[in-house]
Amino acid sequence: MWHLPKQLAWFGVGGFIGFLVDAGIVQLLVSKFEVDPYVGRLFSFVCAATATWLFNRHFTFHKRGDYGLFGEWSRYMVAMSAGFALNYVTYALVVYFSSFVQAWPAVGVALGSLPGSAVNFLGARQWVFSGHQHQASGKSRGKSKHTS
Repeated sequence: MWHLPKQLAWFGVGGFIGFLVDAGIVQLLVSKFEVDPYVGRLFSFVCAATATWLFNRHFTFHKRGDYGLFGEWSRYMVAMSAGFALNYVTYALVVYFSSFVQAWPAVGVALGSLPGSAVNFLGARQWVFSGHQHQASGKSRGKSKHTS
């Protein structure tokens, strides 16, 4: 249980990196390429979630199942989709009701990121990086349990 505060802190760092990727890409798409802010946000989410997956698998969570890279990334994307649903609803509402946020969708990304963060952490910790599949199979990854 003592890992929880450390994981929350690292997850927050990864989330900030994800926010920068998400907000930066959607802002670029909307302002420079005139992409619809709703469509642009879908693309920026995939990029941001991939960035946070890379960060979290290396820094936040040390237990992993035997899913392979694509399998782990796929599980992560599914887990992040629940938080993204909350995030996107908030984002879509503020874009719809605010012409300022329509021009500056990065503000909507910031507002939308708050509701989904807890859901994303739980999904990542309990499902993607829980290590349950690895522990249940009894296979050794060649690492000592004391090296995390």
